[in-house]
Amino acid sequence: MKDKTRIVLKSGKDDAVLRQHPWVFSGAIKKIYGPTQEGDIVEVFNNKDRFLGIGHWGNGSIAVRVFSFEQIELDADFWKHKLQTAYNVRQSLNLIDNPNTNVYRLVFAEGDGMPGLVIDIYNKTAVIQAHSVGMYQLKEDIAQALQDIYKNGIDTIYVKSKESLPKNLPFDVENHFIIGEKESDIVIENGFKFEVNWVKGQKTGFFIDQRFNRELVGQYSKGKKVLNTYCYTGGFSIYALHGKAKEVHSVDSSKIAIELTDENVTLNGFSGDKHKSFAIDTMSFLNEMEEPYDLIILDPPAFAKHRDVRHKAVQGYKRINATAFKKIAPGGILFTFSCSQVVDRRLFESTVLAAAIQSGRKVRVLHHLSQPADHPVSIFHPEGEYLKGMVLFVE
Repeated sequence: MKDKTRIVLKSGKDDAVLRQHPWVFSGAIKKIYGPTQEGDIVEVFNNKDRFLGIGHWGNGSIAVRVFSFEQIELDADFWKHKLQTAYNVRQSLNLIDNPNTNVYRLVFAEGDGMPGLVIDIYNKTAVIQAHSVGMYQLKEDIAQALQDIYKNGIDTIYVKSKESLPKNLPFDVENHFIIGEKESDIVIENGFKFEVNWVKGQKTGFFIDQRFNRELVGQYSKGKKVLNTYCYTGGFSIYALHGKAKEVHSVDSSKIAIELTDENVTLNGFSGDKHKSFAIDTMSFLNEMEEPYDLIILDPPAFAKHRDVRHKAVQGYKRINATAFKKIAPGGILFTFSCSQVVDRRLFESTVLAAAIQSGRKVRVLHHLSQPADHPVSIFHPEGEYLKGMVLFVE
């Protein structure tokens, strides 16, 4: 086995890694001993020759993503153990072999000690999404480990990393099947059915992270006129209909998303007289609507994926929330979310506060929301809490 490249940090730049934070930023590096190609496995040391961790090298601002804080030799069993540990956590959450829910996240990157790797389970399909070249290069080992752990529980493994990996790599990346050829399936979440296509759908095919928050929408929907914006495949709409909403409207700028929403409404046995869908931009719909809604869901895509556009994103969140505050019926309930990792909870909630002040409405906070337990946040990596939400009562 070839010697690993040695990364030495500047004096005083080792504190975060000593606290088991898994990111080493390029600005913290003093010297590099050996070659560094995207995806290489490297060892990190402080300026006093103390070992800190092993991780994957990247050419961005995050230079190393540490996956082990122990100086050990790496082999296929190392990664199988990592995956088995993640599996055991999901088993403790009653997500393995659960007839009521067969869609969940098996691996959530840093939250499961595997930075740069996401694995979602859709019934008997595993979708692997690599966010680092190092994890992408391990896809065959990861696929084999999944088959060993699940035995006959997995019949399809799809690698969907073209959209998530860095651009301009020295090799081509194509999404592909490792085993099986199934492109879609009907999955069950809390007893509801959803058609998921991991080949053509956004992300890995479905937004698994809103499972508990969708349940809460259902609990608040009885007798209410509900607006679900940025609806994608209609998850919140299905729960609102089941919660005996008086009427549910689903809005998304994508015609394909609206078609998927309508299919899922039918799939769950709800009639069309209580549900209408609109293929239109959310801001345009909010500005043009004449009758108020009793419950509004704002679940936009990430307005900011990088810090250099964070200010613009904040203005976007403020604008859409202020409009919803102005338009919602008296006594209405607003579910509002941000999935932008670079917009932390404090900044998001301050932005919603500014929108409430601008609208002139009185607002109470009923709930603070986050991602479900199959998207765990490492206590050493608080940045893993990317999904922030609030449930607000608007007088």
